[in-house]
Amino acid sequence: MNNLSSFVHLHFDKSANELGDIEKRVLEKAHARKIISTDINAALKAESSFGERMADSIARIGGSWAFITTFLVFLAVWCVINTIILSTRAFDPYPFIFLNLVLSMIAAIQAPIIMMSQNRQAERDRFEAAKDYEVNLKAELEVLSLHQKIDMQVMTEIAALREDIARLTQKLGN
Repeated sequence: MNNLSSFVHLHFDKSANELGDIEKRVLEKAHARKIISTDINAALKAESSFGERMADSIARIGGSWAFITTFLVFLAVWCVINTIILSTRAFDPYPFIFLNLVLSMIAAIQAPIIMMSQNRQAERDRFEAAKDYEVNLKAELEVLSLHQKIDMQVMTEIAALREDIARLTQKLGN
């Protein structure tokens, strides 16, 4: 990769000025022989705020079988307490209006939190795709560079063999 502009034109089929930021960054890293891959989890964790981490935790818990099972047990206990145990003095008699109010409030709070977590997951997916593209592009450039080096080596060896054959033919002819 000695002549960078010819390398860019040969492999990207456009001039260096026409390259995007990602391609330029990858080329600089490839030219400097530096690693381009990063730990995506660490990079995203370093950038996330307390609220974002909290939303992820709530979504992780709210979408688990443990939460569903626990919540079903809670609902069953609520119904049993208010229909059988406290049959005369139930604090929320059947049709469980207070329970419906509590469930509605939980759903009203939980839904936007889960959506925030989903938005962060989509952002993470886009970031991961961009990183994958960079790593793949650098790998392709490295493979192309290796092919070029091998081709140059083979051409040098073929030229040397032709010279040797010409010399041997000349000696045999004398």
